[in-house]
Amino acid sequence: MAARTEPRPPAWWRTRRGQHRLVGYGFLLPDGLLMAVFVVLPILGAFYISFHDWSGIGDREWIGTQNYERLLDDTRFLDSLRITAIYTFTFVPLLFCLSLGLAILVNSGIRLTGVWRTAFFAPFMVSLVVASVIWGFMLQNPAGAVNAVIGMFGVDPQPWLGSTRLALVSVIMVGLWQGIGYSMILFLAGLQDIPRVYYEAARVDGAGGWRQFLSVTLPLLKRTSVFVLIISFISALQMFDEVFVLTQGGPAGATTTAVYYIYETAFRFLDLGYASALAIALFVVILIFSLIQLRIFREESHD
Repeated sequence: MAARTEPRPPAWWRTRRGQHRLVGYGFLLPDGLLMAVFVVLPILGAFYISFHDWSGIGDREWIGTQNYERLLDDTRFLDSLRITAIYTFTFVPLLFCLSLGLAILVNSGIRLTGVWRTAFFAPFMVSLVVASVIWGFMLQNPAGAVNAVIGMFGVDPQPWLGSTRLALVSVIMVGLWQGIGYSMILFLAGLQDIPRVYYEAARVDGAGGWRQFLSVTLPLLKRTSVFVLIISFISALQMFDEVFVLTQGGPAGATTTAVYYIYETAFRFLDLGYASALAIALFVVILIFSLIQLRIFREESHD
């Protein structure tokens, strides 16, 4: 008598779980293709070009790792990284604190909440280039609107964009004006997801406003805070528009950030091979910062 054989299990794509997975892959496929074409391929192309000496016109010459060796001794690139770091570690904490404070204020039930929310978010809807042009007129010395306002309080006109001491401050100010509204909306969404029962329990235990903020608000906003910090860091490290419109890297290179230096190298000095190496180096720096932040917050969430 022949041995009885067990029926073979169906292929994974025939099961209900497999079909659900295929549907999910189908929804992801268009975004995956767009990312491959517009993100992955340009990164690979820049990595390939970084091993060449190329002006963007004519034939490319293979030079191996010379561009990467060159950037290690490039004092202008190192200075641009320093300026980018100063901007980032000033801009991001200010953006985080101000946007969180505004979100708490709007969420506190003040009158005309919708008007305030719209007013704070409106600058984000303005193109950053357009906003920078407007701020360029407002920061003119001595006839700009900002100098007119501070003149009402007896302060002398300041060379906001013409001083090595104030130019980067002006760029940070414009970035904050344009970016606070978006981060505020993210924090506001996070605050509205916190159940009110936690605050009621904290008040019953005698916790004041500051203790409620430290023990309830901040811990329950951790995921939102991680997202805001990561996108803020990435945005700050890639800052370009404000510098291009307001200062063109000046005065005396005081606002030449890493991305602006890469732009100058590629399109002003026509050294696309070296510019590609600089772009890859900056990409690695941003990736490392992002991974460090994710690791820190992941470890804190497990504690």
